[in-house]
Amino acid sequence: MRSKPRKNLLSHPFALLMALAHLSALTITHAYAAEEDASKEWQETEVQLPAAPKAEDLLNFYQSGTQSFAIDSKSVSVAKDGTVRYTLVATSSSGVKNISYEGIRCETYEKKLYAFGRPDGSWSRSRRDAWDRISETSINKQHHLLYTDYFCDGATLAGKTPILLDRLHGKRAMN
Repeated sequence: MRSKPRKNLLSHPFALLMALAHLSALTITHAYAAEEDASKEWQETEVQLPAAPKAEDLLNFYQSGTQSFAIDSKSVSVAKDGTVRYTLVATSSSGVKNISYEGIRCETYEKKLYAFGRPDGSWSRSRRDAWDRISETSINKQHHLLYTDYFCDGATLAGKTPILLDRLHGKRAMN
């Protein structure tokens, strides 16, 4: 038994016209949404300084020739603006510690220094309120490593705070 041949809906002039009109409307809608997203300017959320870091909460992630770098696990957070904020502890080979509260923007490959840690556990806010491009040079490699290995996947945040902490602990999800 032979079945009847199906009619191609697009061969009908009215159906073709309707399909083109629908496609045109979708294109305009997507273009408008993209333009609206582009016009929204990124807005940094207010910074809340964390408690001073404790030695038992430090996660070592990089050792250069003269310094070791660690992140205070209690300070890692993802802000509403999409930045990753953390306390960085740099310890020289002679034992001198430099503590800073910083942020990284995955979208722009930038870092920002919010405050310096004082010996008494308080903070001194940075006078500089600018985002700086991350450097890959060996002298500042710690920020590049935080960006590439722990906090970001390309220009995208690698996940929420628990995922970032897992990555710092050496636990990585298989892609």
